[in-house]
Amino acid sequence: MIPQLTNSSVCMRDPQRVQEILEAMLKAGSNTVQVISDFDMTLTRFAYNGKRCPTCHNILDNCKLISNDCKEELKELLNTYYPIEIDSSRSIADKLPLMVEWWTKAHELLVQQKIKKDLLAIVVRDSDARLRDGYQLLFDHLYEHKIPLLIFSAGIGDILEEVIRQAGVFHPNVKVISNYMDFDESGVLRAFKGELIHIYNKREGALLNTDHFQELRTRTNVLLLGDSLGDLTMADGVQDMENILKIGFLNDKVDERKQSYLDSYDIVLVKDETLEVPNAIMRYLTGNK
Repeated sequence: MIPQLTNSSVCMRDPQRVQEILEAMLKAGSNTVQVISDFDMTLTRFAYNGKRCPTCHNILDNCKLISNDCKEELKELLNTYYPIEIDSSRSIADKLPLMVEWWTKAHELLVQQKIKKDLLAIVVRDSDARLRDGYQLLFDHLYEHKIPLLIFSAGIGDILEEVIRQAGVFHPNVKVISNYMDFDESGVLRAFKGELIHIYNKREGALLNTDHFQELRTRTNVLLLGDSLGDLTMADGVQDMENILKIGFLNDKVDERKQSYLDSYDIVLVKDETLEVPNAIMRYLTGNK
């Protein structure tokens, strides 16, 4: 039905079920569709030319606005907590307090650096952050067809928005739920706003943003894009959901994580640095074969 679903990077536990969901969504019409996506390592690349690409936090961690001591401390946090985040032998309940600990410590370190708001654009421009191949097509297509794109990220909203802005695809149909910086009147970082969003509490974040989902209550068909098992709850705020198609990017530690991804996502994209499959699905759902 969609030739790209036969790509070598595509794995599906139940292809028949995927086809049924797609047919139901097509029948309902693209005006009932919304896209909910993670950002880091989902809309952005995991690696480029064999080198890891930075997340929103990494963009700041590696920049000139941060002291070498702070960089070392942030690196230590990453080396301590990232293996826990992707450890498939530990339960989410077990990981939860540790993820809060990681994010909180990282944010406290960043606040101590007195980062200036007006330098963020330069930091992003100088970074190695890259959106996945085909991003322009996806963002433009969704905008053209008036399909809402909700980006749900445990990263830093200010950095995330700047990446999209500099790529020229921050269209009015894009809404971001993330961790935003709070600057004082002279434009210096003093805190992070609101409730902390981390990789395993996106469900709470979704339920806190009921106004957004209330506005979209006729959008009962969801295409969900993520790269971790924590991303599966991003659509929990959607009201009267009819169909959801979950696409998971499996970027790292493939052998030990593949089965849990196949059990959780409808389509698993293994080491695929493109948005070719989501683009093909959107073309199908909007009748642009």
